[in-house]
Amino acid sequence: MSRVLLVDDDALLTELLTEYLNAEGLNVHSVPDGEAGVQEILSGQYDVVVLDSMMPKMNGLDVLKNVRAQSTVPIIMLTAKGDDIDRIIGLEMGADDYVPKPCTPRELLARINAILRRAQHSGEQNNVPNNISVSDVVLYPAKRQASVKDKPLELTSTEFNLLEVLMRHAGQVVSKETLSVEALDRKLAKFDRSIDVHISSIRHKLGDASLIQTVRGLGYLFVKN
Repeated sequence: MSRVLLVDDDALLTELLTEYLNAEGLNVHSVPDGEAGVQEILSGQYDVVVLDSMMPKMNGLDVLKNVRAQSTVPIIMLTAKGDDIDRIIGLEMGADDYVPKPCTPRELLARINAILRRAQHSGEQNNVPNNISVSDVVLYPAKRQASVKDKPLELTSTEFNLLEVLMRHAGQVVSKETLSVEALDRKLAKFDRSIDVHISSIRHKLGDASLIQTVRGLGYLFVKN
């Protein structure tokens, strides 16, 4: 049973989400503030974390910053509806996805399941020697690890998924719609900028922005030297 951690000070929402997600077969635990959230997340007990952006003691972005220095556990941010700045900052700091509040339990479940399906798919390939090497970048899908010029490349779960799709199609343009379906396991929503922000972060971590080119109006291309 997959374990989910809710970090949110809204007691009523947390109770609602916990009851719904438990009924859907997930094992849910919750904490009401950021400081407790950091401790729980870093315990390594959870498969997915749902993190509110506004909380007492330590806000969601500070929690994210502390956690990303030590862990790549998938994190879904809960952000105020229409608050694009917090949303983008969260993605830039390493959040895997976001859901605007108020959200429906069904929508959150869909995002959680998308992340879990990707992890399960990777686990099913553990015995397949399918490392991918392109332009000094090497991905090890079975281990969910990557390197660039023989140095470890620290990627979030979503960043790894996106880079894997691009590298498997190296030399070809991959549309944002395809990236969303294959890497995020969901259809691309109108005005959704999450993929653009994740790609920007991957470019920064690669240390060479030219490896992933933007093809205006079409998508992205990983350069095959």
